[in-house]
This record gives sequence, C-alpha cells and structure tokens, in this order.
Amino acid sequence: MKIITFSLHTQQPLLATSFQGDPNSDVSYSFIPGSMIRGAIIGRYMKQHQLSELDLSNDTVKHLFFDAKSTRYLNAYLLSQDGNRTLPVPRSWFKDKDAEVTDDSTIWVYDFSLDRGDDLENSKFVGEYFCTEEGSCVRFYKEKRRINIHNQRDRKQGRSTQIKRDPQTKQLKGEGEIFRYEAIDAGQTFQAVILCKEADAAFLKKLLHKSQDLWLGGSQSAGYGHTKISEINCHDAWDEVSIPIEDRIDRESFTITLLSDMVLRDEWGQYAVIPPSAQHQVPVPLIEELKKILGVELQSKRSFTSSTLVGGFNRKWGLPLPQVPAFTAGSVFVFENISLTSEQIQQLETQGIGERRVEGFGRVVVNWLEENHFQVYPKPTKSTSQPTLKQETSRTLAAHMAERLLHKKLEQLLQKQIGRLAIQGNISNSQLSRLQLVARQALATGNCDLVLSLLDNLPANAKGQFEKAKIGTGKDSLKQKLDEWLRTPMSWISNPQDLTVKIADIERSITDEFAINNKLVEKYTLRLIMAVAKKAMKEEI
Repeated sequence: MKIITFSLHTQQPLLATSFQGDPNSDVSYSFIPGSMIRGAIIGRYMKQHQLSELDLSNDTVKHLFFDAKSTRYLNAYLLSQDGNRTLPVPRSWFKDKDAEVTDDSTIWVYDFSLDRGDDLENSKFVGEYFCTEEGSCVRFYKEKRRINIHNQRDRKQGRSTQIKRDPQTKQLKGEGEIFRYEAIDAGQTFQAVILCKEADAAFLKKLLHKSQDLWLGGSQSAGYGHTKISEINCHDAWDEVSIPIEDRIDRESFTITLLSDMVLRDEWGQYAVIPPSAQHQVPVPLIEELKKILGVELQSKRSFTSSTLVGGFNRKWGLPLPQVPAFTAGSVFVFENISLTSEQIQQLETQGIGERRVEGFGRVVVNWLEENHFQVYPKPTKSTSQPTLKQETSRTLAAHMAERLLHKKLEQLLQKQIGRLAIQGNISNSQLSRLQLVARQALATGNCDLVLSLLDNLPANAKGQFEKAKIGTGKDSLKQKLDEWLRTPMSWISNPQDLTVKIADIERSITDEFAINNKLVEKYTLRLIMAVAKKAMKEEI
C-alpha cells in the first residue's frame, strides 16, 4: 500500500461545519475532514473525464472513492512547527484543575489510562488540543478560528428586507436573519493523507498536481474555502505515530486510542456509542469488531470516552447526510493485556475500525504512550532575529510579501473605519452617488485633487447638503471631514506606526518610498470615501 501526504494551506477561512452551536450558527471542525478532501478529488476526477455524475458501477470509481479496502482519505490535522502531522489529544490525559495551558509555561499531564496515581487530587481533562512529540517533549497545538457575522439577504434587491407578516396568509416575509460563522482561520497549514494501492498512487498524485488551488467546505461563494496544495509526497511506509510497532508490543495493558471519530453499529444494526465496561457484561460493538479483526477474547479494564454526532453533505442529492452518534477522536479504551504480533497490530492500525473508513473514520493506534506523567511544553517561539537576504531574487520576493502584508493591514484598518463611520443628516443619494463616482475616477492614480475640485465647485444647494450633514461622532460637517481627509490623507490613520511590515531585512510602511510612489494612503483614503458614501446610500433605501 502507498501513502500520499500533502499540505493544505488555508488562504481563506474554511468552514467544515460540525453539529455545534445554535441553529443560526455554523461552527467548523478543528480539522479538515477526510470526506471533504475525497469530495474535492472526486470533483477533479469528474472534470478530467468530463462527467456530469459518477458511474457507481465502474470498478475504478468504486475502489478509488468508495472502497475502504482500497483507498482511504484521512482527516487533515494541523502541521507542527517541526513539519509533523499533529494528532488529537487522548481523553485519558488529565491535569490539575487550576493548571492552565498557555504559550509561555509548562504543565504536568497525567495519563490515567496507565496509572491513576495519587499525585492529582483535583483532576480535569486537558481539553481539545492537537499534540505531537518533538524530541523528548510533548507540545500542544490549537487551531486558530475566525468568527464572521452574516445576514440573510434578498437575492433580487441585494440587501436584507424588513420582516413583515402577510395580512392574508399570516406568514412572515422578508430577510434579515443573522448568522454566525466560526471557521478555521486563514494562514494555517494542515497535513492530509491518502492511503491507496500502488497502482492508484500515480493517478491520485496527478489529480493533486492538477492545480495548487483547492476549494473545500461550505460558503465558497462568500469568501470561504480557498486552500493551496503543496509538498505532495509518496511513501512506501508511514505511521501516524513515531513509535515503531515493535516497541509497542510488550505493555502491561492493551490500549486502543482513537485518532479520528469512530462509527459503530450494534448487533441489531443500530448506530451505538457503548463504551466497554468491566462491571457490565453487555454486547459492546467495539469488542465485537476487535474480535473479528484480531481473533482474540478481550476483557475491558477502563475507558475514557466522549461521543458526538457526525453527518456530512451529499452533493449528488443536494441534502445533508443522516446524523449518527460516534466516539470522538482521542477516546481511549484499556483492556487486559493480550498477546499480539506486530503483524496483527499493523493490520488493525492500517485497516481501522467501524464504518466510513474511506472518509478517515475509525483510525486507531495501539499502545501509544508508556509514560504515566510528563510535562507539556508551549510551542517554541520563533526567533526574532531577521536574516539578511543577499540574492536579488530573494529580496524582490521578500519585498512583494511585505507589500502584500501591508495591503492586508490597510484593508483591516479600512474595514474598522467603515464600520464605525456613518453619515447623519439630510443628503440626497444623487450627491452621494456623484461623490462616489468622482472618487472612483481618482482611485486609479490616487489623485485626491479631483474630489477636492468637485467639493469646491458644488452648487449652492448641494454645498449646503454637504455642510449640514455630519459624519462620525464629532462636530465636523461632512464637507469639513472630506476636506481634511483629502488634503491630509494620513489624518484618518490613528496609529501609523502599527502599519509597518518586516520580512527578513526588508521593511515596508505607509511612509516609505514604495507607499509614496504608489500613493498608497491616498488610494485607501479614496476607498474610504467611496465606502462611506455607499454605506449611507444603502441605509437610506
């Protein structure tokens, strides 16, 4: 079996919707599900073969996308600073109740699956993190998230409409509901893995190489889901944990740790989340599955589990998949020690347990760690020393990167200003439209004099409207504020020192030669005027 690994860099927030939050919110998983990656590759396969839908009777389609014995698409987890794929924290890891996981201190963690001990009086689960072994220490990682607020809009009018009750039908009409999206933030790197047959590896790599750009998740038309593929590699041997199987055979107990969610059915065919128990000898789906794979009897000692609901979305149907209960990733099951060979452990870890294994469910590791307590270290901080770039191509690339980051900072500042500024008073939409039109004409060259000329040559009626209207919370009229912005474009930027970006020894700011030659501040000032005028026109409608 071949293993294909590749990195996914989030260029935009990514919404891999889970079943968390209230009905008017979408909360993303902390990882990129394997089902989402499989769906994106199916899309590339269909585009390459010019198909409108998949032929499920085709043997190639079956073993590439729907047969867990042939191909499996694993979840993409965060990449550590050392370039390793992190894994979900086991639910048997506990800490002192008052100990906090921070970026600048270490904490002691105790593995209760090995020894409960007496050192920890007030224990608490460490929390939902990803972890990795880096040398002789364990480090925790947490994905960054972004929360955006959206409101439902009328498709024809392009804005939300007031919700009213129809007097005849008594039904509510109109748009305007508020939605909250909590997505994986941009600027993060995840590692995805595909397990496949050797004959399929070259074809799947070709599909991945087709384009660097890959769109994943929901709300793609609203600025979500853009990722870039890189570092596509093929391996003959690969393990999700760094400990060789031979070193995990001789242990006091037989321990199963879930590296992804696991879906099981009981003997009656119902989805069930029943943890094994030493006290209650009831049929447990997990033990029955392990018996089929390993061919041995198992006696449970203890379990550290949690459950969740999993679903998905079927693009063929255009409908969500049924919600089913599952054991969450990180759940730990401890059994009495049994005699296993390295081949049996390899088969169990490669095959996985339960249903939907083609989508990355049911990944397990046997006898993972053997330290009953250890220290967790914060993420290593990056060095603050800036290297000197000697080659001209490197300096040019660093300059482009710094310029893009400077633009990003200006965009963020612009959005904040637009959010807090509002025009108050009676000013007609025709005057605002004329202001917006002239500012757009001046935007190409950054020539603020065009807008100043408009304001200086206004007819008496229009001039009166600009002078009577107010903007923001101050006492300045709209005309005074526009004059101030246009004659002194830096005046609306409160902390210009924060708008400095440095890549290696290349620095960019809004006062340097690059910004002056490109009239950067003037152009963003004109954009601010356009946005404020547009906002006032929309609020007037």
